[in-house]
Amino acid sequence: LHLRSLPMALFIVLVVCLSCLILFSLWNRRHAKGKLPPGPTPLPIIGNILQLDIKDIAKSLSILAKDYGPVFTVHFGMKPTVVLCGYEAVKEALIDRAEEFSGRGSYPVIDHIFQGLGMIVFWGNVLGLIRSPCDPTFLLSCVPCNVIVSVIFRNRFDYGDEKFHSLIHYFHENFRLVSTPWIQLYNFFPSLHYFPGSHNELFKNIANQKKFIMEKVKEHQESLDINNPQDFIDYFLIKMEKEKHNKQSDFTMDNLIITIWDLFSAGTETTSTTMKYGLLLLLKHPEVSAKVQEEIERVIGRDRSPCMQDRSRMPYTDAVLHEIQRYINLLPINLPHTVTQDVKFREYIFPKGTEIMVSLTSLLYDEKEFPNPQKFDPGHFLDESGNFKKSDHFMAFSAGKRVCVGEGLARMELFLILTSILQHFTLKPLIDPKDIDTTPSTIGLGSIPPSYELCFIPV
Repeated sequence: LHLRSLPMALFIVLVVCLSCLILFSLWNRRHAKGKLPPGPTPLPIIGNILQLDIKDIAKSLSILAKDYGPVFTVHFGMKPTVVLCGYEAVKEALIDRAEEFSGRGSYPVIDHIFQGLGMIVFWGNVLGLIRSPCDPTFLLSCVPCNVIVSVIFRNRFDYGDEKFHSLIHYFHENFRLVSTPWIQLYNFFPSLHYFPGSHNELFKNIANQKKFIMEKVKEHQESLDINNPQDFIDYFLIKMEKEKHNKQSDFTMDNLIITIWDLFSAGTETTSTTMKYGLLLLLKHPEVSAKVQEEIERVIGRDRSPCMQDRSRMPYTDAVLHEIQRYINLLPINLPHTVTQDVKFREYIFPKGTEIMVSLTSLLYDEKEFPNPQKFDPGHFLDESGNFKKSDHFMAFSAGKRVCVGEGLARMELFLILTSILQHFTLKPLIDPKDIDTTPSTIGLGSIPPSYELCFIPV
């Protein structure tokens, strides 16, 4: 090293060391404000990133829970997050003390999309299927997406509409992207926003979706009749006009666009992914599919369509739907909560704003509640007499004040879609059922099922 370059090198080293000390001091000060639960020892700046498998964070948290118990602290980067595992801890926080744990946590990639807007402010036709092999992804998305479309846009999409195809493709791709290891890293270190990565593809997809939504909103603006509103957009636009002089109003064009996007995203992708995974499990277990069809034949028959009133008379089908959701574990750790005030939780103190991460895996795969949880078994939700058996551990949609607002709609859609398909078709795999792999292709924010094809054989 040249002597003249030595002072500059020392200066750079000094700046780096000083920066690390400042960051560590800020991190340590925040950590010291309360009495957080113990957990793995974090490193400055990177936290516990080296102790986590970013390809399956939920599994890493389950392993840590064996060492640190049901309540422990993990540092995602410099941010301490309290993790709750097991029914007792989750129930105590999200149900018994719902108000205190009802804050919305930070999930940087989602925060960038919503930018403080969206739903936080507001609360089929499959008979054209043929015998040839097909990927069911698009078909299973059409029904839930068109349910949302009919509420927001008034008119449903034709299944051959290219824009409809593009819209659904973006939602599937977005859910896949937010579940990739890169996006998990992005959430730990939001400064990665300025680097190349798959987050750029995600944001580009969403920009295209927003552009499409904006076109629809403009069509509504041109045809709006304030005396005869027809759908969600019409009502929103009327409210916008009434509050146009209120600078604090939440009824803005930006909020309308992101709210519609949120309704589409939440109302379409979770239901279609659950159904796609569900059909794969039924291909793997044809005896389960056959029992559902027997119950459909006995209760509904062939002369009418299924309705929600049928569900109470179909305990086995109800159990199958619950077991599908339990087994696939669609949102292993859900989105984070925060405490809305300083909270004394057991022997710990969580300062206001502390992030809380709930392991839904620890509930849905609890061996005491669901014997042999790694096995797909509708019997987990049936009593000895074959009646449907509820489980307090079943929190596939989270719980408390932050429970999914579309839970009722999702349950209805899942029941009607599954019974309608099996009323008219038998599912035929392209390979031997015992060779079907149901392992998720990706586990991040969501559990993504592997790609597959099947044949729908008319009954």
